[in-house]
Amino acid sequence: MGRGKVELKRIDNKISRQVTFAKRRNGLLKKAYELSLLCDAEVALIIFSARGRLFEFSTSSRNLLGEDLGPLNMKELEQLENQIEISLKHIRATKSQQSLDQLFELKRKEKQLQDVNKDLRKKIQETGADSVLQMFCQDVGPSGSSGHANQANQQEYFHPDCDPSLRMGYDHAYLDHLNKE
Repeated sequence: MGRGKVELKRIDNKISRQVTFAKRRNGLLKKAYELSLLCDAEVALIIFSARGRLFEFSTSSRNLLGEDLGPLNMKELEQLENQIEISLKHIRATKSQQSLDQLFELKRKEKQLQDVNKDLRKKIQETGADSVLQMFCQDVGPSGSSGHANQANQQEYFHPDCDPSLRMGYDHAYLDHLNKE
């Protein structure tokens, strides 16, 4: 008599989930061992628990991690060294390619921003700086709000001792006052 079909969904009860994980993990490790033994297959299995613990099984030695090197002869050590060098070259090539891709993307964005900046400068030159500043002051106030009420409140946002050339916008009455002095 077999077991009924189990519905595959996350087990809500934490303790039941951990018990099931431990049982199924052990069963999976056993099956991996049996497969490697019965079929003379190389099998590697890596399992991470919900807490991040590592469980592993491998039919081949773990020499790539630098373990169990003592019984290896010179030829096997050289083969292992070559394998590691090839893997390292592949990793470095992938890293370099990703860095280049990122660099090209950043250069593309820089070019795009330069084009936008160039267009804005051209608009300023075409319309004249005074009208652009007036449009800016009318459309967007210091608080980010729109409207013409901003012009009446400009005085309070600018310090009277500041150099007028350093201001984002300017008040005509204030400049007339400076010119009379």
